[in-house]
Amino acid sequence: MTNVNKAVPGAKEYYPLNEPSIGAALPTVGVLDVGIAVIPPLFHPLKIRGVTFNNRIFVSPMCQYSSDNGHATDWHFVHIGGYATRGYGGIVMEATAVVPEGRISPQDAGIWTESQIEPLKRIVDFAHAQGAKIGIQLSHAGRKASTLAPWVYANCTRTRLARTWIAKEDEDGWPDEVYGPSEVAFRHEDYPQPKAMSEQDMLYVQDAFVTAIGRCREAGFDFIELHGAHGYLLHSWLSPLSNVRGDGYGGQSLEDRLRFPLRLIRACRDAWADKPLFVRISATDWAEGPERGEDGVWKQWGLEQSKVLVRELMAMGVDLVDVSSGGNWAAQQIPVKLGYQVPFAEEMKRACPNLLVGAVGMIETPKQADKIVRYGQADVVFMARELIRNPHWPIYAAQELGVAVKPANQYERGWMAMLSPPKKSYSAL
Repeated sequence: MTNVNKAVPGAKEYYPLNEPSIGAALPTVGVLDVGIAVIPPLFHPLKIRGVTFNNRIFVSPMCQYSSDNGHATDWHFVHIGGYATRGYGGIVMEATAVVPEGRISPQDAGIWTESQIEPLKRIVDFAHAQGAKIGIQLSHAGRKASTLAPWVYANCTRTRLARTWIAKEDEDGWPDEVYGPSEVAFRHEDYPQPKAMSEQDMLYVQDAFVTAIGRCREAGFDFIELHGAHGYLLHSWLSPLSNVRGDGYGGQSLEDRLRFPLRLIRACRDAWADKPLFVRISATDWAEGPERGEDGVWKQWGLEQSKVLVRELMAMGVDLVDVSSGGNWAAQQIPVKLGYQVPFAEEMKRACPNLLVGAVGMIETPKQADKIVRYGQADVVFMARELIRNPHWPIYAAQELGVAVKPANQYERGWMAMLSPPKKSYSAL
């Protein structure tokens, strides 16, 4: 019997087997240039510590504010499962708190208890059955914890619905159990007042990250990203705007401000030694004025310090740095435009040419994404909002770039033009 609709081996349920896996380039059908198949760099595979990603298009972590006391629900199964069937190189699940008080909002994801493993494993198993590589972003919100979901604070027309961002006790929040490096609120009038972390608090959080990594292993994740950006806990330790300690863990000394984040990340690297480890950073605080004053005093977190951090991360074996920006200074003024954060990724790549770097920030078109990889600005692109608008983006991008990739068996009929493209020369310009 040869004409069989093959099943995915070992899957809990029947799923048709995709050969090759969804999102892999099909060079025999790709763009022809002088008779030689050409694959755009965006669709080159990438291998990290034994994990092969089919292409360079990664789904950024996107908070859904839809968890049940930290537990993933069917919303997450459908949300992530949809991306798993559409050909992304890698999928990063949303910021997932390692302790309950580390959530951004009461409805955020968590991985602080054993009962949270199984709902995540269900999602991971489905993703793997589709040939997808899936990771999770481990996080602690720090001084930006116990806040409302965005649509609770303001509606879709940006009309303010709540007086404050703070989620109070009667709103399932924990405003009196919010911690940071210093007693410096993100915005005094409508964010929680944090408590300065003690050495005992630091050890508690570090141990929680390491324990969470054990749960990630049980759930079957292929890689982990540590959230060190957007003003959450690790970023707030790095920046002199939010870390004003004087005890060897903060203040003006860059070495002191790096000490706890690097210690925590090193412990995570040791606990996840055999699989890819990513770290997301904010390259700048976007505060007014220079990163460093003429007197040599650090004014804010910026590119110069980020390069020091990235070199340290590479030295300890971090595999990829996902370069974002902002989120730590409430008065930030960001000139948002297409690709506005890509230059930060390029700067980190120049500082550490041998380190893999990811770019983010209004990456929308296939040619734009391909050029970022082609010209070495970054090794992968992380996308979010454009993928909400167009979940089939990798297949659409392949069609636009004139190369064929494998759609899911069930979706092939929607992409027949791509699977039989005319002969033409590929151009990234």
